[in-house]
Amino acid sequence: MGSNSCFSFFLLSTIIFHSRLIYEVAGDRDPLIGSQREALEIIIGVGGYTPAPAPSPLIPPEPICPPPPPPSPPPPFAPPPAKYPPNILRDYKTIQKFKQTITIDPMGVTKSWVGYNVCHKYQGFNCASRPDTGVPSVAAINFNGYNFSGPDFQIQGFVDKLLDLSIFHANSNGFNGNVPNELDVQNINFLFELDLSNNKYTGGFPMSVLGATNLTFLDIRFNSFSGPVPREVFNLDLDVLFLNNNQFNQQLPDNIGSSPAVYLTFANNQFSGTIPSSIGRAKNLLEVLFLNNFLTGCLPYEIGFSKSLTVFDASCNKLTGPIPQSFACLEQMQFLNLATNEFYGPVPEMVCKLPHMQNLSLSGNYFTEVGPECRKLIQLNRLDVSNNCISDLPNQRSEETCREFFCNPKQCPNEKSLTIVPCSKNYPSATAKFYQRSTFAATPPKSYDALSPHINFRF
Repeated sequence: MGSNSCFSFFLLSTIIFHSRLIYEVAGDRDPLIGSQREALEIIIGVGGYTPAPAPSPLIPPEPICPPPPPPSPPPPFAPPPAKYPPNILRDYKTIQKFKQTITIDPMGVTKSWVGYNVCHKYQGFNCASRPDTGVPSVAAINFNGYNFSGPDFQIQGFVDKLLDLSIFHANSNGFNGNVPNELDVQNINFLFELDLSNNKYTGGFPMSVLGATNLTFLDIRFNSFSGPVPREVFNLDLDVLFLNNNQFNQQLPDNIGSSPAVYLTFANNQFSGTIPSSIGRAKNLLEVLFLNNFLTGCLPYEIGFSKSLTVFDASCNKLTGPIPQSFACLEQMQFLNLATNEFYGPVPEMVCKLPHMQNLSLSGNYFTEVGPECRKLIQLNRLDVSNNCISDLPNQRSEETCREFFCNPKQCPNEKSLTIVPCSKNYPSATAKFYQRSTFAATPPKSYDALSPHINFRF
């Protein structure tokens, strides 16, 4: 009987120890299981037997000095991506990848590019709903003046991955090298404004932008683009095209008049040849700047058909010939600058009668005569004819310089066309027009602002 009792006691003790071992191991892995283990121990402890007396306490080991630090609390969980629209999650990944290429961020802009809340926390980004699906996504980017830069800092893989982008302005940053031909912007269905001005781009005209067929605003001024400007850019449905302050050369395409643009700037490049006669077909054109190039030849009389023109600046070139009489049809003209060329002959009286003329600059040419209407503009300080060959006015060229110029006369290939006045039947009386001009308040030109590198445009 004694041996059987010992065996029963041993068996029961083994079961109790085994149960404790299993739940202690499991309890170390899961606190929930640990609480279950404590409840189970209580149940087992009321099984109707008297437990063995507790063993004598052992001498505890010496404590580890210093004690180990408590475990760090678990990091907070990021918001579950599932609550964000798929387009936002897609754009988030693109932005985070682009962020890694920015090693110079003087304004600390990218510090705000944390988390999935792209639309409300990311500086420089704005969201909107797609017009066709209504799904929110990144719609506008304004990096103007951020001066981002980095050895791998580039537009490819960023702009062309934001498939719902409408506006991208990045004036005054560190984009450099060539704009890749692989820039896949034709898949961005709503890209309307692209501004890469005042960066460090080189190479030829960025042909990849021609794939953005919905563009209305293209600004690539103040870079180092060179070579010709492709004809195709004037077939885009642009309102604004700023090409100034690059190194473009060769002749202007003969289809510039096909452009529906309102503002065109070719200034401060190296264009040569003549101003294309197609400019007369540019029906929407308000302001055009050709200044400071190497343009030659005579002005086309077709300019007189551009009746909406308010600003025409072809100063600082090598243009020659008389001013076309068709300029009398430019009734909206406010700022006409033909200074520092080789124009000659009399200043057309009809040009001086234009009703809204605020500034007519003809200095630095070889004009020989001004009539009474033009002299009225001189008195109003609206006409500058200094440094010409007008004998009875002050501040003119020397007789020797004028004589030398006229000893080598220059002729226009179609001089008869320069006397055409397309609007002559509807041309109003000079007196009425002159007095209208004296009370007119001119609208400040916008295109001249494009000649400053840090000016940011939104039309």
